[in-house]
Amino acid sequence: MKIAEIRDVARSLGIQPNNFFKTELIKTIQQREGNFDCYGTAHDGVCDQIGCCWRKDCLEVSRIEDRI
Repeated sequence: MKIAEIRDVARSLGIQPNNFFKTELIKTIQQREGNFDCYGTAHDGVCDQIGCCWRKDCLEVSRIEDRI
């Protein structure tokens, strides 16, 4: 999801998206929705949050982080 779309989601939840990095903003959205704020923390491609709308992007970010 592009950052502009993420900001729109944040605004719809009453979150002012200014001065947030992408990961911070998504984690804030997850918290506001009552979910785990786990974006970008999957290790070895393991994630049990099958219904999460951030899952695909999260797993990609996690793969990159695991390489560093």
